[in-house]
Amino acid sequence: MNYAQSNLTARIRQLEADLGTRLFYRHNRGTTLTDKGRVLLAYAEKILQLVEEAQHVMRDDETPRGPLAIGSMETTAAVRLPNLLARFHRLYPGVALALKTGPTRQNIEDVLNHELDGAFVAGPVEHPGLRFTTAFEEELVLVTDPSAGLLSSAKALRDRTILVFHSGCSYRARFEDWLRHEGIVPEKVMEFGTLDGIIGCAAAGLGVALLPRSTVEKHVRDHLVAGHPIPDPFGKVQTVFIYRNEEYLPTPLKKMIELLNDGQRTDGGIAHGHGTG
Repeated sequence: MNYAQSNLTARIRQLEADLGTRLFYRHNRGTTLTDKGRVLLAYAEKILQLVEEAQHVMRDDETPRGPLAIGSMETTAAVRLPNLLARFHRLYPGVALALKTGPTRQNIEDVLNHELDGAFVAGPVEHPGLRFTTAFEEELVLVTDPSAGLLSSAKALRDRTILVFHSGCSYRARFEDWLRHEGIVPEKVMEFGTLDGIIGCAAAGLGVALLPRSTVEKHVRDHLVAGHPIPDPFGKVQTVFIYRNEEYLPTPLKKMIELLNDGQRTDGGIAHGHGTG
């Protein structure tokens, strides 16, 4: 920081005196924040975010340009987003799009922590710091190898290996909720980081997966896997686009939301939410 240590020490001690509390524990290995120090750090981060937001507002002339960091579930990024992002890029070439894939839980945390501007996650999402617009509705299907035959009920999965994404994936949670509802506790679980890995292992007969129909339609047509419907309410899930519940939204983010809303109107419906879904 190009400050002398003595100057920093004096400023910290002055701050502690002004606030009437101790902010740091000092020991041989350095310093550690106290409980009050951690509270003040959270407020400081909010203050810096407000300063940055104020600067953006002053500079924003409503022309879509600059960075836009979007998060998405792996399945949504693979099937739903290519055409949407390509259209967005054609309309607003001055916006530098960045896409990061991850499970719903991680995407939510990244939006709340200002690491992402928005994210496509599985709904519903209930958080007072978030707003959302509905992007897509997905039908979930049980994915098996083609020779598995008709699966009459969840009981047929009792001895099968469950193929899932890592913890935090909403589809994994939906799969586990359905099995739990049917009184089944899977004995063998294989975790994957990619959609291709799950589909490939299902096609090879290593286990079964629960995925959006849109992600496996081509594989079903090519007879590489089979897709089996599951009962409501577990078989339907909405994909929502979440963003922070703030008064100011950067122009690129507003344009993305408008594009999603226009698409929903074209498809015959739209849903908005404030903290709930």
